[in-house]
Amino acid sequence: MSSTSDKIKGLANEAIGNVKQGVGKATGNEELQVKGAIQEKKGEAQQVVGKVKDAFTKP
Repeated sequence: MSSTSDKIKGLANEAIGNVKQGVGKATGNEELQVKGAIQEKKGEAQQVVGKVKDAFTKP
């Protein structure tokens, strides 16, 4: 997977995670809040992977 696609997928996972957390909070669904937080952290990690790949591929 390229660094750009890692970053894009990371941003998407962060956004979806934030939405899940918001919906979970609004509805009182703690499970959805937790799942959203986990997905957000996954997105953050994917973005880091993309940035590291950039660091190693750019001269």
